[in-house]
Amino acid sequence: MTHGMRTDAYTSHPGGGGDWRDHATQYALLPLRIFLGVTFIYAGLDKLTDSAFMKDAGAGSVGDMMRTVRDSSAIPALVDLALKSPAGFGYAIALGELAVGIGTLLGLLTRLAALGGALISLSLWLTVSWASDPYYYGNDLPYMFCWVPLVLAGAPLWSLDALIRNRRRRKAY
Repeated sequence: MTHGMRTDAYTSHPGGGGDWRDHATQYALLPLRIFLGVTFIYAGLDKLTDSAFMKDAGAGSVGDMMRTVRDSSAIPALVDLALKSPAGFGYAIALGELAVGIGTLLGLLTRLAALGGALISLSLWLTVSWASDPYYYGNDLPYMFCWVPLVLAGAPLWSLDALIRNRRRRKAY
């Protein structure tokens, strides 16, 4: 059996006239956006409502966690910086996760929120999950790469960014 060249080449049809592939392409990032947004909102709220986490020391505290990973992290100086004020670092991470999650879920300043999510994930990978062996047992590295498509593409549909962009276009005409 020979395989020839396809003659039904795929082309995008602006203005909504396309087939299912056009629609799937348009909505491809939506599940990722929802997953990352909900996950980061949950992570932020989980930290903010955990009384043990926001302490400098003690079981389950951010301080003890940072002291535990200090010597196995890729950048111990980053952990040392966090250890200057463990509770402050815990609040910064929790509020950052919350802001990133809300921005991503609503599609508001999506590229900026995604960049924040990537930076949070990168910092956690270089500190907390760096020693995971094999590396793919740590979840921060995959999260970091999940943010990249949203940094590059933003939230073109079902987002406040798209709503604002469309209003600006209408006013320009």
